Amino acid sequence: MRMPNDITPMTVGGADYIAISGEVIESRNPATGELNGTFPAAGKEDVDVAVAAAAHAFREWRRSTPAERAEVLFALAEMIEENAEELSQIDVADNGSPIIEMRKDAGTAIAQLRYFGGLTYEARGDTIPGSWGRLNYTLEQPYGVVGRIIPFNHPFMFAASKIAAPLAAGNTVIIKPSEHTSLSALRLGELSRGLLPDGVFNVVTGYGNSAGDAIVRHPDVRRLAFIGASATGRGILAAAASVNVKSVTLELGGKNPLVVFDNADLDKAIEAAKRGMNFSWQGQSCGSTSRLFVQRGIYEEFLTRLGASVDAMRQGLPSDETTETGAIVNSIQFEKVKHYLAVGAEDGGRLVAGGHVVDTGAFAEGFFVRPTVFADVDPSSRLAQEEVFGPILAVTPFDDYDDAIRLANSVAYGLTASVFSKDLATVHRFARDVEAGYVWANDVSRHIAGTAFGGVKDSGLGREEGIEEMFSYLQPKNVHINFDE
Repeated sequence: MRMPNDITPMTVGGADYIAISGEVIESRNPATGELNGTFPAAGKEDVDVAVAAAAHAFREWRRSTPAERAEVLFALAEMIEENAEELSQIDVADNGSPIIEMRKDAGTAIAQLRYFGGLTYEARGDTIPGSWGRLNYTLEQPYGVVGRIIPFNHPFMFAASKIAAPLAAGNTVIIKPSEHTSLSALRLGELSRGLLPDGVFNVVTGYGNSAGDAIVRHPDVRRLAFIGASATGRGILAAAASVNVKSVTLELGGKNPLVVFDNADLDKAIEAAKRGMNFSWQGQSCGSTSRLFVQRGIYEEFLTRLGASVDAMRQGLPSDETTETGAIVNSIQFEKVKHYLAVGAEDGGRLVAGGHVVDTGAFAEGFFVRPTVFADVDPSSRLAQEEVFGPILAVTPFDDYDDAIRLANSVAYGLTASVFSKDLATVHRFARDVEAGYVWANDVSRHIAGTAFGGVKDSGLGREEGIEEMFSYLQPKNVHINFDE
């Protein structure tokens, strides 16, 4: 990282780039309040420059062979592996999540780059049988300039892994990281220079309503992908459609159910309820199983044991190797989480664990909230219906299978879901009936490379992390040839 008060530049066209306006954004450590540094607040004119650079680079990059694109992705993965500790530490200071989790994020990014590097030869079309003197086949061709807007919760992991599929498909990319956590993406842009042709990968920083909006509305960006809140995703769809016809994929919010039947392995289910809530990065995950439904016969025992386990989590400074849960990413999110702590109490939730801010001693200058569990939550209440994106778990009892599936499907979201039961029929029925794009049975939160991740309902459009993602960055072209004389 650069020294505080220095401007960390963007990467545009393979070179340092500062916003034309000269405006900057400060990055502060959410655990200590210390200044990490500043970076450019790009505007529409800067986005125009980045798109022009990416479009120019596309003319040659589209002609690259699958082997050449694979070599680039493998080289990026190796470079990240060599610099993983530095990149993880940048995220710790910028994002507030524990170092043990940010190292895992770097590992995930490396795995995704290598996975898509191995898929470049699969970007192929088909031949279709026709008449004797005709040939019909399809070509899979890249869009051109791809805009990817990523969130604050996994800054480096998303910056690195989400360029893999579009690059593998032969597109050029502009990444716009969250204005709250841009430093690791900027460092990635710097480290990537020389590994890719200039302009193939560009990092543009700034606010969502300026730099982000300019990317969405740029007429030469025909392919967009966004990860973030559902309301923002709907706004992006509308803004994109107001300019021209664009292909847009969205991984949006979640209010995800974890359902525990009375024949489940309780030890595994209790651990999964804690792990699935992603308390280790302060619940700041769209995939968090933030609604827990427990069958009534085991409800009180489950709550007692879960509450004790959550209360035992070690809160600490994110840089501490023993920290299990760190700081909320920024003051805006911190205030939102505090608001929902009050909402949970007002709605009659029974506090089982946490429920308070930690603001003394080493935590006095940071945004720390104890991992929190509310029991007896009304499934129609705000705490059960609205995405908090913070460390608050809502628990509700249920009676039978029909009751469980009704509760699980009672929200506008449909990203992930989890079920715990030793009965095979129950597991398969749940996987069939639950309204979610990604389902775990007797497990939670684990992603396997090559499996399609994405949501239904208000949780998004499209799938990522598998071969489907690479093909989403390609356009099929049908070719019909009559060669009969």
